[in-house]
Amino acid sequence: MIAAIVRRARFFLLCAILAGGIAFAAWFADRQATTLVGAARVIDGDSLLVAGTEIRLFGIDAPELAQVCTRASRLWNCGAEAAETLRAAVAGREVACRPREQDRYGRTVAICHARGLDLGAAMVKGGFAVAYGAYEADEREARDARRGIWSSSFDRPATWRARHPRPDR
Repeated sequence: MIAAIVRRARFFLLCAILAGGIAFAAWFADRQATTLVGAARVIDGDSLLVAGTEIRLFGIDAPELAQVCTRASRLWNCGAEAAETLRAAVAGREVACRPREQDRYGRTVAICHARGLDLGAAMVKGGFAVAYGAYEADEREARDARRGIWSSSFDRPATWRARHPRPDR
């Protein structure tokens, strides 16, 4: 009787391990299949086009293209500089993006890397984006070092967008 119970328990354990292995393999294959890889075209400081898909970088919010900041009583186009910083980070490099979700505009929100560089972290650490659900330590570092937008007066991008709504969104 005990031997039969032990055999049955071993059988169920083996089935559970096998089912778990199959589920893991399917999950891993799905993760690999959804990674978008290719050359990137920068749209603005936190958005790019990769493999025909519009990507919004996860965890950051960069100044809008038309946004200006004030440094030493002078205006500077911090939005255009943020876009140029992202452009320099991806220039000539293959970009790999791991999708996480879709935003309300239908864009794919993803964590993207170029030659091992986490683009979201680089933008925040360089002071050309604020943390938006991730990269808080990188934002603190940029703010303390007064890099990029932290060397100036600026509206957070979300505040700027609220004051300057786009007619198409």
